[in-house]
Amino acid sequence: MRRFLPDSFTILLVATVVLASFLPIHGAAADAFGVATNIAIGLLFFLHGARLSRETVVAGTLHWRLHLTILATTFVLFPLIGLALGHLPESLLAPSLSTGLLFLCVLPSTVQSSIAFTSMAGGNVPAAIVAASGSNILGMFLTPLLTGILLSTTGGQGFSWSALQSILLQLLLPFLAGQLLQPWIGGWVRARKGLLWPVDRGSILMVVYLAFSEAVMEGLWHRYSARDIATVVLLDMALLAVVLCITMFGSRLLGFSKEDEITITFCGSKKSLASGVPMANAIFAHQPVSIGAIVLPIMLFHQIQLMACAVIAQSYAARRKARDAAAAEAAAKVA
Repeated sequence: MRRFLPDSFTILLVATVVLASFLPIHGAAADAFGVATNIAIGLLFFLHGARLSRETVVAGTLHWRLHLTILATTFVLFPLIGLALGHLPESLLAPSLSTGLLFLCVLPSTVQSSIAFTSMAGGNVPAAIVAASGSNILGMFLTPLLTGILLSTTGGQGFSWSALQSILLQLLLPFLAGQLLQPWIGGWVRARKGLLWPVDRGSILMVVYLAFSEAVMEGLWHRYSARDIATVVLLDMALLAVVLCITMFGSRLLGFSKEDEITITFCGSKKSLASGVPMANAIFAHQPVSIGAIVLPIMLFHQIQLMACAVIAQSYAARRKARDAAAAEAAAKVA
């Protein structure tokens, strides 16, 4: 029966959501917690940079088929599915929420959680770093453009130096620092694989608590009816399930390795709440639509994708552990 029970990390995720619902962090405490979260994420990328060899990083950067597949999923497949969902009748989904669902589909991928889950599952971490960061940089241009095309809105986010600076300072700079120190500390970090475990999982829990606290403080459970929220949750779950299946099984059909499959699955199926909220405020600032209705599908999808991908990452990790154990046992018998 134990295999049907949720693992400890999934339980921690659920507990984090419950905690944020009843005791959301806000004000100065939220600002301080946000700084701590950024430090944890920076440490995660520093350790990744220190652990990975230069050859591995170069290979991840040059893996153009993988990056093209992820970008096509994020900015082509998702919007096409969103257009199909946009034909749902108003009796099922209010127009403002339908607009929010379509806006969700044109957002870039997440960065922190995509890479953390890829690491947890044993995927191609260097490729995940390049793919997730590139998605966010391209999203500064593509998201407003796709929004204008698909929703016929005016204005847009345009290029954001602050968003680019955030990615460079929080993610790429610590990674490059780790890479620079890799010849001296790389062996020490690789010999202590357990060092990444609490950083990976801890950073995800911190992101979940902070993001969900912000949603609760903005009146997530009071602004919309239970039926509205349930409808959006079901559609978000269906959207995520379809994309997860396409990325997972499609990458196998395309001949990608297991490590690349993991990277495509996690980087291709995510949507960024951190990018979505400020973009929504800019793009829909002068539109006759509620910003709250626009970001509700994003906030809910963000939580759903973290919960679902945590389970999938744990499953990948367990299967990899079983394969390694079987290989070690076979090698011992031969010896």
